[in-house]
Parts: sequence; structure tokens; C-alpha cells
Amino acid sequence: MLCLSSSLLPRPSAAADRPAPGIIAGGGGKRLSVVPAVPFLLRWSWPRKAKSRSSVSVTARGNKIAAANGYGSDHLPMYDLEPKLAEFKDHFNYTMKRYLEQKLLIEKHEGGLEEFSKGYLKFGINTEHGASLYREWAPAAEEAQLVGDFNNWNGSGHKMTKDNFGVWSIRISHVNGKPAIPHNSKVKFRFRHDGVWVERIPAWIRYATVTASESGAPYDGVHWDPPTSERYVFNHPRPPKPDVPRIYEAHVGVSGGKLEAGTHREFADNVLPRLRATTYNTVQLMGIMEHSDAASFGYYVTNFFAVSSRSGTPDDLKYLIDKAHSLGLCVLMDVVHSHASNNVIDGLNGYDVGQSAHESYFYTGDRGYNKMWNGRMFNYANWEVLRFLLSNLRYWMDEFMFDGFRFVGVTSMLYNQNGINMSFTGNYKEYFGLDTNVDAVVYMMLANHLMHKLYPEAIVVAVDVSGMPVLCWPVDEGGLGFDYRQAMTIPDRWIEYLENKGDQQWSMSSVISQTLTNRRYPEKFIAYAERQNHSIIGSKTMAFLLMGWETYSGMSAMEPDSPTIDRGIALQKMIHFIRMAFGGDSYLKFMGNEYMNAFDQAVDTPSDKCSFLSSSKQTASDMNEEEKVLNYTIFSQGTCLNHLFHSYTL
Repeated sequence: MLCLSSSLLPRPSAAADRPAPGIIAGGGGKRLSVVPAVPFLLRWSWPRKAKSRSSVSVTARGNKIAAANGYGSDHLPMYDLEPKLAEFKDHFNYTMKRYLEQKLLIEKHEGGLEEFSKGYLKFGINTEHGASLYREWAPAAEEAQLVGDFNNWNGSGHKMTKDNFGVWSIRISHVNGKPAIPHNSKVKFRFRHDGVWVERIPAWIRYATVTASESGAPYDGVHWDPPTSERYVFNHPRPPKPDVPRIYEAHVGVSGGKLEAGTHREFADNVLPRLRATTYNTVQLMGIMEHSDAASFGYYVTNFFAVSSRSGTPDDLKYLIDKAHSLGLCVLMDVVHSHASNNVIDGLNGYDVGQSAHESYFYTGDRGYNKMWNGRMFNYANWEVLRFLLSNLRYWMDEFMFDGFRFVGVTSMLYNQNGINMSFTGNYKEYFGLDTNVDAVVYMMLANHLMHKLYPEAIVVAVDVSGMPVLCWPVDEGGLGFDYRQAMTIPDRWIEYLENKGDQQWSMSSVISQTLTNRRYPEKFIAYAERQNHSIIGSKTMAFLLMGWETYSGMSAMEPDSPTIDRGIALQKMIHFIRMAFGGDSYLKFMGNEYMNAFDQAVDTPSDKCSFLSSSKQTASDMNEEEKVLNYTIFSQGTCLNHLFHSYTL
């Protein structure tokens, strides 16, 4: 039916039989210009039932899809459940073939996905047998040195050597039994390309800081390796995976009431206990990976293995997660593997010096940039890019004990045109064709297979606005393997009503039948009424749309409510009630929505010392009983809704 070009087949190498990286069509992108609901006739409505999930076996060549649950290579179980998918059998066979080939190549050359994903123990700076060993993939570099505080930034005595795969390395013996590169000291990777020397933060750096007194200063890489006696030790195991995740989405940096970024320890001590008391069982954290642009709220990552230093050290984040686990709360993390920041001096983009695509983390030319986000697009065909991203997931799970991830920007990864200027109608030809970025699809299949193999209780969520079918179908049956997808059309429907329709024009049929229950029922959906970009990224919150400027002046518990406030509170609670009753298999609320936060355009105007994070034009989200600045019936009755729907957890 269709044939897509392959790029991950092995190529001969003079040094070894490891496959050289290749290039194929790929993509990623921003939120679509139009986000339609799934057409009614295309819903999947078969009953859910438990099924055994047996792994797909493969031949030695890895070029056939073998039996899965008793089905032949031309048959996948989803064809029985949704016959329309069988029309795209060639597409699914090709994708599965590519996935199995890549998996087998990794098993052959790296010892399997489990070993391959331990790249963070090999790359970057690690201690091995009485020495510090530093490795960096930079095939375009002609010379390389490691410089930093430890050698007074003189790299002449710390030149690196390059192997046949473009990996530079250096071994620095300990001095008097102590690492030559001290903990918490600054380091950089210095390399020469085309006769020019440049310095970059190591790609696998685990901590990065900026000089607060210097406006616009770039970040510095910091070697994070505290002595064993000073390292944080987890005291509590991961809690069981909840049957129905009730998710509190938060950004630690905007969680405090001060004119500075909130910290991990403050969030752990002040916010987590309140979440547990209000029957949430899961916390979704934004902005964990280091990002130099605070206003991006973590969506322009510069250092993928580093904890955002605005809110504390890696050990501070571990304290937060350990505290959450002690309260029975799972912790999910936003993962931005769809793109990277454009920053050169302190970001991964600095390793792109004009080399060919197979020597870079990113695609070249126009394809290497997302035209709406202006971020750099990963080249998922490259061996070392797969190692980098898969190891990134493994690192956050192993080192910090996260309970899962939310992949943002999945639409950007799925399609060669990044999902830009596309109005997906539900026609399956829009999803399965030549515009599919098969490299990215294979990466997501590998990632989900790895996560669920290592951590069967892991929760992995996809944020996709295109409505891609089989997104949450098991990998061994031809799907991408996510556990949940966010129901992206629900908040858009409410915003459309609040902005464009009077109360008498609201249609419950449209809200419930065409939006809330219009979903593919084998897939699990996370329902929510408003998302963070309605609260903090250039838009208006639901509360502000309902109550306008009275949100600032009419929320006092010391005065009677006006008709506007009465109507706004009543509709807000009813909207959340309907969302809980009909919306999906899990529920999400963004930080501050329980207080009807009034964040608006002030937050989109950064100012000195992070004052934009706690602008005076808002109702802060860390209220306590001594501050009489809002009507507490909002929070208490919102809690009652949770109790009503989930009393069995109390």
C-alpha cells in the first residue's frame, strides 16, 4: 500500500560492524492550528477486557513480524477490534519491522536496550577505577580538551582522544585518593572545528548554574559528584501505581509566594501535604530539566540531564520525590524529547557546527528547526541520539525515582511537517502515510518498551493534539505503547464556550457527546478542564473568563459574593463535575486552578529577579488559613468532589 524509506539498516564500517547512523524522513512540531474532536463514526467502542500481552517473537534477521498472541505476521489484534486499521497493514508491518530491526541491532552491538540506556554511566564525567573518565560524542570536532576550574581553564594538559565513532574521551587519575575534578566545580568541553575553538557545556552534564548578578549571563556546566557521605539517600519506596491517577500539575518555580523562584524543598514541605489531604495521588512536574529561558516553563531544554538550578540542587529534587512517596504520591516528569533549545553557548545546539546530519544530534537545513517553536529537531535516526534520549529517560527513573513521564510535543515528533498548519479530521490517511516520521515512531516504541520492561508500574503519558490512533496501544501489537493520552479537545471546548457563547447557547450534547465521551475507548484518556497555557502562557484562565476583573476584587471571604462571582464559582464547579463524570480514565488539574488563579498576561512579561513568577496580578497558589484573600468554599467544595468520586481511597 505504501513504502517508507528506511535509514537504520546497518552500513559497513571500517572499524567495526556496528551500524553507522543514517537519516530518513522525520519530524516534530507545535500545537496544531485546529484541534478537532475525533469524528463520531471513527470512535472505537468495543468493550474493554483484560488480555494477556505476549511479546512479539522475531527471526534472526529481524525482518519479519512474527506471531503475537497466535496471530500471523500479517495480522495484529487491533485489526479485529478496528477493521479500518487493516487498510494500513503495510504501514504497520513496515513500522514494526523497523522497530524490531533497530531493537535487534542494539542487542547485537550494545548488549540490549537495558545496557544501551545506561549511557549516563559511560558518557559525561564518571568515576571509574580511581580516575575520572569523561566521554563526549562530537564527531565533527578536530581536536578536543576538557577544561574547568580544576586546571585553571588551561586544556593543554588535558587533550582528549577520538574513537572511530566520533566519541572523545580522557582519563584523569585521582590525586591523593580524591577526584582531580572537584565536586561542584565548573567544567566545559573545548573543541576545534574548521580551525575555530569553542567551549560548550558537556552534553551529559548533571548540573548547571548561572551567575545571578549578571543579567543575561549564560549557564556554566557544574560537575555534580558529592561524596558518598553527603549524597541524598531515598528512604521510601515508590507507591503502587494508582488505578485512577488524580493528577496535580505543577511548576515548582511558580509554587511559592515570594518574588523569587520556589524551591523543591519548599514545595515538598508546603504543597505536597495539602495535595495528599485533598485526595490527589499523582504530581506532574513541569520544568525539571535545565532551561535557560525561565519564561518557557521548561519547554526549551538546554541541559537534558541537569536539574533546573533555579529551584535547588539534584539532592533537593530527590528530597521532594522522597517526600511525595512517603505520602503515597506518584511523581511524573515532563519530558521534552520533541525538540531542544536553540541556545548555542549553553545548550545542546552548540554541538551543531554545520556538520552533516549523521554527525549531529539534529536534522540539518529547514528540517532541523520547528518553524513555530523555533527549537532544534532531533535526528532520531542517529545511533548516539537514540542512546542520549533513552539514557535520559533511564537516568531520571534510576537516579531520581520518578514514577513516569509525560511526553510533551508528541505531535511534533509524529509527522514530518511537525503537525504545523494541519487540521486533522480523523481520516486515517492523515496518520499513516509518507508524512509519518518513522524514526521518531520507532524511538517512542523503544522508549515505552524500555520503560515498561524496567518499571512495569511506570506511567507514561502522551500529549498529542492530532488524535493519532494506536498511540496508547501496546508496542508488541503495533502501537506506540503509551499508557494515557491527554484529552486535548476538552479545555479547548470550554474556552470556546466561555469566549464565544452566552449561557443560553451552551449545548450539553456538544459538550458530552461530541467532546467528553468522544474518544477511542480502548485508550485511556486524562481529562482536564483547562491547561497551563490558559493560565500562564499568554491566555486567560477559566476563572478570569467567567468573572473578569472581579477575580481580583471580589474573592474576599470577608464580603458577600456578587452575582458575577456566584455565577463564576457555580459554573467552575459544574464544569469540573462534568469533566470528572464523563471525561476519561484519569483527571488532571493545573496548579492554582483550585483557587481559581487569575494568572494572565503579566506572567508573560519576564522581569528582573523572576518577579514574573509571582506577579501581583494573581491569586497566589500557596494560600494558608491566615490569609483571607479568597472564598475558601472553592477549595473545600472542590475537595468534596474528589471525595465524592473517590471515597474508596480515604
